[in-house]
Amino acid sequence: MKRYHVLDEIRGLTLISMILYHASWDMVYIFHRNWIWYESAVGYVWQQSICWTFILLSGFCWSLGREKLKRGGMVFGGGMLVTTVTLLFMPQNRVVFGVLTLLGSCMLLMIPLHKILKKVHPLIGLGISAVFFVVFREITNGFLWYIGADGWKRYRMPDCLYRNYITAYFGMPHDSFFSTDYFPVFPWIFLFLIGYFLYRIAEKKALFKYLLPQRLKAAGWIGRHSFPIYLLHQPIVYTALSVYHFLAEILMDG
Repeated sequence: MKRYHVLDEIRGLTLISMILYHASWDMVYIFHRNWIWYESAVGYVWQQSICWTFILLSGFCWSLGREKLKRGGMVFGGGMLVTTVTLLFMPQNRVVFGVLTLLGSCMLLMIPLHKILKKVHPLIGLGISAVFFVVFREITNGFLWYIGADGWKRYRMPDCLYRNYITAYFGMPHDSFFSTDYFPVFPWIFLFLIGYFLYRIAEKKALFKYLLPQRLKAAGWIGRHSFPIYLLHQPIVYTALSVYHFLAEILMDG
């Protein structure tokens, strides 16, 4: 099989951006740096650019994988590992239903869904997925968007649907739910589907030749090893920052 190096490079660059973002998160919330910009719109756009790229790219690449059940189970298991580790060692910063859990869930759900979705015209599927992503965008806050006579309006979801961890997994968290990295099935599966249908469009238009050239070898290498790097980056970053602050304090005291 041909290697689409551009996809690896995009994934690698996004992973580098994510590592820098998480290092900034550690500096602000663990080492208490007063970085106002991080909590502003700039930080939000940065965070959203990372997760959107990962989810879209994962949906795009789903059709390229051969061992879909194994890959989806491995990514989902990685998400459960992150949850377990943070609950044990950093409960105040726990990750429940984080991005790995979402990606693994989408990969597994696509196995049966593909039998239906492959019959949908990719442009129609892309449009419907985009609309549903907008409709469900604020489900975690208790709302759905819909189009009324005078434009977009918000529909208040029944409070009884926001009950437990099962509903939280699907995007309806209960009052006591907390996670520092929360990506439920809804609305994010629709962004994954946008990536899936973009693949179908690229396949139909014979656009894959543009994804073959290799330009950024280092980023491509990181992209090809994104899963273990993702699992290991936060402990390494936290340790490095802890050592830095420890040595800085010694130098200042000296």
